[in-house]
Amino acid sequence: MADPSVIDPQAIENLRALNPGDNDEFLREIIGIFLEDTPQRLDELEQSRAAGDVTRFARAAHSIKGSSSNLGAIALRAAAEKLEHQARSEGLDGITPHATAVRAEYERAAAALQALLAG
Repeated sequence: MADPSVIDPQAIENLRALNPGDNDEFLREIIGIFLEDTPQRLDELEQSRAAGDVTRFARAAHSIKGSSSNLGAIALRAAAEKLEHQARSEGLDGITPHATAVRAEYERAAAALQALLAG
């Protein structure tokens, strides 16, 4: 099972329960979408930060927050929520360290999810 500090095991079990007996095909599909989509949202964070587009930046952070929540990526969800809140309340000044933290938490979550699928 994935590290519970990175991936909430209950969230994984909840996803498995949505389609029991499918040999984790539904879970694999959901994880695959997350692993494909989230790097695009991370790139969107960088692009919108560089362009000074607070709305697009906050929307990308919100998207990461939601998808990570669905998979139980606890630390990533918290980091994305903090990033979204800071962008909406304070703008993009000084946001780079928080965006870097979100990318790092994504890497941890992605590794844990890939290990889960391999295991």
